[in-house]
Amino acid sequence: MRLTFIGAAQEVTGSCFLVETEHVRFLVDCGMFQGGREARARNLHAWPFDPRQIDFVLLTHAHIDHSGLLPRLCALGFSGPIFTTLATADLLSVMLLDSAFIQENEWARAQRRRVRQPRADASALLYTVAQAEACLLQLQGQPYDDEVQPHTSVRCRFRDAGHILGSAILELWVTEQDQTRKLVFSGDLGQPGRPIVRDPSPIESADVLVVESTYGNRLHRPLGDTTAELIQVIEDTLRRRQGNIIIPAFALGRTQELLHLLIDLCRRGELPRLQVFVDSPMANRVTELTWKHAEFLDAESRALLSLRHRYPQWLDLRFTRSVQESMALNRIKAGAIIISASGMCDAGRIQHHLRHHLGRPECAIVIIGFQAEGTLGRRLVDGEQRVRILGEDLRVRASIHTIGGLSAHADQAALMAWLRQFKRPPRRSFVVHGERDTALGFAQQMVDELGWSAEAPISQASVEL
Repeated sequence: MRLTFIGAAQEVTGSCFLVETEHVRFLVDCGMFQGGREARARNLHAWPFDPRQIDFVLLTHAHIDHSGLLPRLCALGFSGPIFTTLATADLLSVMLLDSAFIQENEWARAQRRRVRQPRADASALLYTVAQAEACLLQLQGQPYDDEVQPHTSVRCRFRDAGHILGSAILELWVTEQDQTRKLVFSGDLGQPGRPIVRDPSPIESADVLVVESTYGNRLHRPLGDTTAELIQVIEDTLRRRQGNIIIPAFALGRTQELLHLLIDLCRRGELPRLQVFVDSPMANRVTELTWKHAEFLDAESRALLSLRHRYPQWLDLRFTRSVQESMALNRIKAGAIIISASGMCDAGRIQHHLRHHLGRPECAIVIIGFQAEGTLGRRLVDGEQRVRILGEDLRVRASIHTIGGLSAHADQAALMAWLRQFKRPPRRSFVVHGERDTALGFAQQMVDELGWSAEAPISQASVEL
């Protein structure tokens, strides 16, 4: 058996792993690389294999860095099934169509620039809305904890990863030459004790483990401290400085958790009634799907959800849909919280809101999710004083706040606690989905504290199992 680490190897985006035996070839995840021009080029030439030779795909969750190249895989000849959880299958009908819409728009803009500037970059179109729609027909949603057999030599089970709605840990049993080995792919693991989703499922054993390490080098602030910081930023910006707050948030996961937190803070009287705009049609649809799949939420979130229609005085919450509604938000000069996608600031409506607010010292930009290297969000977090957005050079005068305690990813302590639930060490462990130093450092921590065999492979590395 061979395992190839195509993406998310000493990096955070582009999650994709190829498993091959003499009888079967399949992928775990098929994610998009994110972060600048280099990422666009990598997405066009992402795979060292022929998509027509892949038998099936197993998908851990709907975030674009794990699912975003599925339409391209199908358009280039993959015709097999894509197995994932029921909630993820629903979410992909929103996520992939939105991604395709962005691809078409960016490609069209590149073509227009090329007419005006013959040397301008006009990258090939990654995939179309029609190709994304066709890809959705290959999805097969599965319940948590039920066993599915995608091939005569492969059995699979999706376990709750506690990261976002529908996220899964994969337990795989692969048989080759009368020997069955168990592989576990953690996917993205959530932080225990957080609202909306349930805690990650414990796993007891694996022969081979592939584990994420996004925050494998740090600890999240306690939720109470994070909440206090958020309250301070809101009161300082909206009341004292009379500005607006712009929050880049992933439409799937972060937006719903942030709304849950704001509603709860207003309900408890820790904040006055707030004016909140969610400017993301995708986030609106994802929020509706979150309510639809309430059985996968934790008990606290289900209870709060049952009250949301009875007490609208807690939050003046509005979802914008049209471009005109989105543009009108930038005429609001004070008192508004605007939540918009994309979460790393590299595309979508958030760029327009940043363009209108970054130059205003009375305003605040609040970063609540991971920002990959090369993204606009990462440049803001790193303190750059000038950035380029939509062809315009802007000076950063707004205050920038990073509130990491709201992350959907397990921190170092939570990752180690999840690993300690294994009853015996895996024979081999591979650390992925972390930037180079983080992945290497977390692998060494697993060696030092757990006594396991652990390594952090590089992109395109293959190992024989």
